[in-house]
Amino acid sequence: MNVAAIFSVSLILFSVIDIIGSLPVIINMKKEGLHINPAVATGFAATIMLLFLFFGASILGAFGISVSSFALAGALIIFLIGLEMLLGIRVFRDTHEEGGSGSIVPIAFPLLAGAGTLTTIITLKSEYDNGSIIIGIAINLLIIYIILRSTNWLSQKLSPQTATALRKIFGIILIAIAIQMFKDHV
Repeated sequence: MNVAAIFSVSLILFSVIDIIGSLPVIINMKKEGLHINPAVATGFAATIMLLFLFFGASILGAFGISVSSFALAGALIIFLIGLEMLLGIRVFRDTHEEGGSGSIVPIAFPLLAGAGTLTTIITLKSEYDNGSIIIGIAINLLIIYIILRSTNWLSQKLSPQTATALRKIFGIILIAIAIQMFKDHV
């Protein structure tokens, strides 16, 4: 077991998933009446991530897309997500239904296990072993579950300024990750 690899994978996924930066969005959804079941959202996100870890390359192969091309496309997506976070602009539209349950859509997919996360997982697979990636996913899922369970409490404790600062910090990290991914696959 490579602790450094697990730490790197966990940090990269934490930055891409950006549960802290998504917290204001999640809190707002709950205020709008969207019901979020933390166990369902976390379980569904886990299923998507693990399926993509093991079968993502096969899915890409069926479309004739190389992992390197997908990684470059993913680097672009991650770069744009980082720009969104840093500059406060919206490149990708939010999609959520008014009222009802939001545990699967939009929380599990695309907020937690969206294009950026899936791209990152397949890219990580070219650099790290499956065991490190699985542990990194599990660590992030635990954090996600705890945060989703604590949204009411966190909404009272987290100031808007703190949420904005965290979102910008993770935006810069994502941009750096995207540039590194691009350099590694060109």
